Amino acid sequence: MTKVPAGFEPLFRTSPFLEMLGPFFYRRITKGFVIGLRVEDKHTNARGTAHGGLLLTLADIALGYTAAFSEDPPLSLTTASISADLAGHARVGDWVEAHVDIQKIGSRLVFANAYLLVGSERIVRTTAVFARNAGALAAGERDPHGHDMPGTPLTPSEPRRRPGTA
Repeated sequence: MTKVPAGFEPLFRTSPFLEMLGPFFYRRITKGFVIGLRVEDKHTNARGTAHGGLLLTLADIALGYTAAFSEDPPLSLTTASISADLAGHARVGDWVEAHVDIQKIGSRLVFANAYLLVGSERIVRTTAVFARNAGALAAGERDPHGHDMPGTPLTPSEPRRRPGTA
């Protein structure tokens, strides 16, 4: 079992892609969430450090979920743009956390920044723009691509269930 820092619990929402990459964890803070993961062998590149794609995925999850759940009901968002500066690295066994700062929530766009940290060291700086979707899905509904499957809660207050379970 992956050792997880106190206060973190399994991420409240998942998808087939996140299941493959995870496990991801979160903890609530005053303004949103901190989302993290423990780097495993499956997350590494040929040099034995966390793959940049994994780090960008972690940032995208943290940015999007924090922005979406900053309002009630949660916003339905699509990543329109994301960029990253990888200034450091994470090794197998490192705990990586994503800390998000929401810059602006407008009527059509949401702007946010995040830092990924290993301990107190900032290893990635990211910025993202999200498009607000006109019609948010209700809990349990699926979009045309099968996302937001039944049993996958839309709010962190609901218990987490994997698709296909009761």
